[in-house]
Formats: sequence, structure tokens, C-alpha cells
Amino acid sequence: MTQPHDPATTFRPDLLAGKHALITGGGSGINLGIAQSFAAHGCAVTILGRNLDKAQAAAAGIVAAGGRATGVSADVRDFAALQAAAEQAVEAHGPLDIVLAGAAGNFPAPVDGISPNGFKTVVDIDLLGTYNTIKAAAPHLKTPGGSVLSISAYGVPVPMQAHVVAAKAGVDALTQTLAVEWGLRGVRVNAIIPGPIDGTEGMARLAPDEKTRAQFTRTVPLGRFGVPQDIANAALFLVSDAASYVTGVILPVDGGQNMLGGAPQYGMYLAMQERAAREAAAGVSP
Repeated sequence: MTQPHDPATTFRPDLLAGKHALITGGGSGINLGIAQSFAAHGCAVTILGRNLDKAQAAAAGIVAAGGRATGVSADVRDFAALQAAAEQAVEAHGPLDIVLAGAAGNFPAPVDGISPNGFKTVVDIDLLGTYNTIKAAAPHLKTPGGSVLSISAYGVPVPMQAHVVAAKAGVDALTQTLAVEWGLRGVRVNAIIPGPIDGTEGMARLAPDEKTRAQFTRTVPLGRFGVPQDIANAALFLVSDAASYVTGVILPVDGGQNMLGGAPQYGMYLAMQERAAREAAAGVSP
């Protein structure tokens, strides 16, 4: 099986020196990994999350490692709260060079197992939250030279993820529309589609046991789960001057998973349905 490499020295340490990034959902998982990498490469980061203690603890960890960071609180569904948080960020570290919309909600369920409120909640966090983040940060974003980056998901239909797939398709369309509209401002707008990333809350929900983890691994041509640093490396490139002519890109960072379409996940779904049918026939309670 292919093993992950150590990407710690991929980029020069001053890659983002003098820049300031606002990162939503930066208190844990993929987005915390991005925040830590941005800070390690010279960027001041403002971590925004619903839980102020969590955001401030993440920021404190970055400061302890020698970086510059501030934690602020807002719910990405609350535009007024995001406006206030963006102003706090600017007061702490100056105008924004980078906006990363990473807050997300997810849970595995079939379409007829998602309540209207559950579907709306995911769309509100993932799609409306991305729009609100970008809209609230826009007045503080440097033009030209600003960079907007969103964390999307999948590129294909995936069973048990209708709410997420629908919301993130909207994120992709928003990304490319903004790339067209804001190009003349000198602002680049891109998105990343992570594959299965180890050590994240989302992956823990989707693959809660070793059997499911092994099934997920078989859906990835590179034969392994990713790690947050894999996504951080892509983010570092996309927001840096090395990508100065890159905009409107929806970049899968997934070990090749998207190339296979939704077939592997559909196979997992079929196996789950067949197992449930056998258990029901045998009188086994779910």
C-alpha cells in the first residue's frame, strides 16, 4: 500500500509572509491544518468558528508554535455575526489577503432518511455559509491580489450524501461565477474537493469502524486516506503567487477517487443495503 510522504518542507517558509487569512471552520480538522500551515509560512490567521473557546484554543496553539493568530466566533448562517467577526479580524491583523470558507455540516443518510430540517441545515451551513463568509469578507479583501478559497466536496453523486452533494454543487457554481465576476478586480476564486481525510470529524462519521475504513480505502486509486497536510499543500499553492494565473478551478485532492465517479461508493451502498436485507430476513434488529 502506498504510504504518505512527509510534506513539511514542500514550500519555502516565507511563502505567505505579510499576508492575512480569515478561515471559517478553522478550529479543527482540515481547516485547522490549513490554518497551521498558512501560519507556518508567514501568514497571520484569524480562525472563525461557532465555538469561541475552540477557535481561541486553535489560535493559541498557532501562537505557541511561533505564528500569528486570533480566534473569533460567529455562525456562518448569521451574516451580521460574520460581518462583525470580519471587522474583528481586520482590527487584529489588517486587511484580508485570503478568505477560506471551510465551515461545513455533514451526516450520512439516504434521501428519504433526511428530514427537511436536516437537509436545510446542511445547505445553510455549506452553501449559504460559504456565500455569507465571502460576502462579509469582501469589503476587507485586498484588490487586486486577494484570493478566495472554498472547501467543496465530491464531484459526483454519492449515496447517503444528497444534502452535501447538492450544497457543494452550489459552492462550485458560486466559485466559478465569482471567478468570472471578480477577475477584473484581480481577485482569484478557487475551491478544493478533499477526498477521505484521516483525523477529521467528517471522516469519523462516514467511516466509524475499521471495516468501513477499509472499504473507503479501496475507493482511492492511491490506496490510502489523505491527511490534513495534503489539503493544506493544495491550499498553500492556490493562495500563493505561484498560482497567480489560476482562478475558477475546482481541484480534487483525493488520491484519484473522483476519477472513478460514484461507482465505488455505490458499491458500498449496495453492500450495506444487502446486509440490512439479510439481517431483516433473519430477524436481526438494526
